[in-house]
Amino acid sequence: MHSTGSSCGLDPPTAWEHAVPFHLRGRCMPRLTRRKLFWKYAAYLSGLVSALLLMSGALGGYFAFQESVNALEEIQRAKAGFVASEIARFMDRVESALQSTTTKFGRVAPENLEDLRLDLIALFRHQPAISDLHWVGADGRETLALSRVVRDSSYSGVDWSDDAGFKATRAGTTYVGPVNFRHGSEPYVSLAVSRNREGPMLFAEVNLKFVGDVLSKVQGGPGDVAYVVDGSGRLVSHPDISLMLGNQDFSSLSQVRRARRLQSEGGRDEDRNLAGRAVLAAMVPIERLGWTILAEQPRDEALRPVYASVARSVALVALGLAAAVAASLVLARRMVRPIRQIEAGAFEIGEGSFDRRIDVKTGDELEALGAQFNRMATRLQEIYATQEARIAERTRDLAQANEAKTRFLAAASHDLRQPIHALSLFVGQLRENRMSTMEHALLEKIENSVEALDDLLEALLDLSKLDVGAVTPAQSAFPVQDLLSRLVADFAPAAEAKGLALTLAPTSVWVRSDPLLLERILLNLVANAIRYTVEGRILVGCRRRANEVEIVVADTGAGIAPEHIPNIFQEFYQAGPRQGGLTKGLGLGLAIVKRLVLLLDHQVNVDSQPGKGTVVRIRVPRVAPEPAAFESRSVIAQDLTGTRVLVVDDEAAARDAIRGLLLQWGCDVITADRCEAALQRTRGRTLDLVLCDLNLANGESGIHVVAQLRNQHGAALPCAYITGESSPERILEARAAGDSIALKPTRPGKLRALIEHMLRAS
Repeated sequence: MHSTGSSCGLDPPTAWEHAVPFHLRGRCMPRLTRRKLFWKYAAYLSGLVSALLLMSGALGGYFAFQESVNALEEIQRAKAGFVASEIARFMDRVESALQSTTTKFGRVAPENLEDLRLDLIALFRHQPAISDLHWVGADGRETLALSRVVRDSSYSGVDWSDDAGFKATRAGTTYVGPVNFRHGSEPYVSLAVSRNREGPMLFAEVNLKFVGDVLSKVQGGPGDVAYVVDGSGRLVSHPDISLMLGNQDFSSLSQVRRARRLQSEGGRDEDRNLAGRAVLAAMVPIERLGWTILAEQPRDEALRPVYASVARSVALVALGLAAAVAASLVLARRMVRPIRQIEAGAFEIGEGSFDRRIDVKTGDELEALGAQFNRMATRLQEIYATQEARIAERTRDLAQANEAKTRFLAAASHDLRQPIHALSLFVGQLRENRMSTMEHALLEKIENSVEALDDLLEALLDLSKLDVGAVTPAQSAFPVQDLLSRLVADFAPAAEAKGLALTLAPTSVWVRSDPLLLERILLNLVANAIRYTVEGRILVGCRRRANEVEIVVADTGAGIAPEHIPNIFQEFYQAGPRQGGLTKGLGLGLAIVKRLVLLLDHQVNVDSQPGKGTVVRIRVPRVAPEPAAFESRSVIAQDLTGTRVLVVDDEAAARDAIRGLLLQWGCDVITADRCEAALQRTRGRTLDLVLCDLNLANGESGIHVVAQLRNQHGAALPCAYITGESSPERILEARAAGDSIALKPTRPGKLRALIEHMLRAS
């Protein structure tokens, strides 16, 4: 025989106690009497109250059902009415635009034909739904024809006299033709208007895609649709494109027959859709067009909320019976008080007051329920406190790890830039010397290795450059063809080595962007395309999009699975495993592309299918050509002979490397490792420019050095910082003075370009 133990001071278990979860049995619970709520209050149940409740619930449910069905039909009718009004307004706008043009022009002579053409082109622009326009003279001969898809024609002599539209305009009415389907998919309707019976006619073909857009707006669930049929019951527009391709005939549906007035309203059959599913249907005609808008919703789906409401009503009636029984009991007042206490306590516990306790002393199930809530609150309080401590601990750990990573990357960035910077300048210095063929070949290999190492470091550190604001775009207008031609020429050997066809589609468009940063974006995209394409071709070209240009890089490579596309612009993300013939990158190219696109305020879009290829589009603002402005940018390289340059750098290798390179260019070079030495060695001498590191030994600031040099040699002294610093604050501080910044490592070509720019600017 089961027993909870005498130590808890409990009576033998009752049936209610056996309903308590097993893991709570054996715990000390409040002493309960054998009294049960059911037996305590069942004797007071009144049959009369129960009968009244059942009758009220049945009648209420019946009328609520009827009202709900009527309300659903009204909703469908409102949907159909909305679509009908939108279509009518759409056709009225098109007709009004046509009428306005015919009112403006009467008989068109050859000398004002061009004016008519311009007005019709403007009509195309303002009314995108119009695909074809035909201006027909009063004699029925076509004067001018314009189309979005075929070539325009003037004075074609086509005779429109027998056309139904022409005859309608001679009768003084606007002609609306039957719906026709082009290529078996897109619906079109013909409109013909004339300002009077003797005037010329303007005939238009109108694309009814707008109708499908309106239908899509009111579509609800999978079966809740609105569609349009013409006077013969043939489908005009439907959200399901497969039905449009089939050119369906809906005349067999009872609701369509009713709309055509072929069947009386009184004895109508149950409406069903093409699949034979019962539907609630409503229809609104458009008399002028001879069309009918039908809105349908599957009857079972439409009435599901009604059935649920009826079920809830039944449940509520049952609860009402229980409440009536409880209300008729003598102890009702005693029952309300503890229930309210439990409700208030449970609400506060649910709101997070886990220290709240419910004190109910009724000696029945309500007291046990209050005890269960109290135990639950105690347990939640313990769990909450434990979780808060764990979360705080994890947060501290993450913050410390993130701070350590930031310090490590900053130090690694600075320490890696210095030796690679010096190595690049030393290699550039060697190139200026005469050497044998074997030595020259060895230098080529060394230079290639240095450039590869430089590119690798740049790829790793470009993200930090963008994050610290070290890259400032210089927007300008330029022809994109030159940039693309150079890009394709650079990658042609790599494409040929893999047997790929790298094709450039010529273009004459001009864009506004930073040419260097845009070239870096496209360089990464073309490099990716070549890397992940085993066979086939790569296409680079442009597409005009209104006031923008889409620069497209398309390939027939491995493609990207849809689940990877949202993540490919993240750092170090690799879209899938390595495949045969493909080489993996670092996963940084597209991350750099994304940041540069955001920096330039452009847009990037990726479409890809695994096994078929990838298309990447960069949207750039389009501008009018500015030949003079562009040509003026061509600058002949300057002769640096005799240029007096001060180099301040605490790294001896970097200082010697840049000094040797400047000497080979003919410069007069002075070097120093700190501010005091720089001031002493340049006192009484004239300087043309200063190249200074941003961070010097013993915490000395390059900004302070430049300020002291300008106090000694004049405020106009040109200065530039060549640094491996990655701190955003230091970069912004240096830029505030308007000086140029070059991040290490700096190649000889970039260094010379910076010097020439500073000399020209000064």
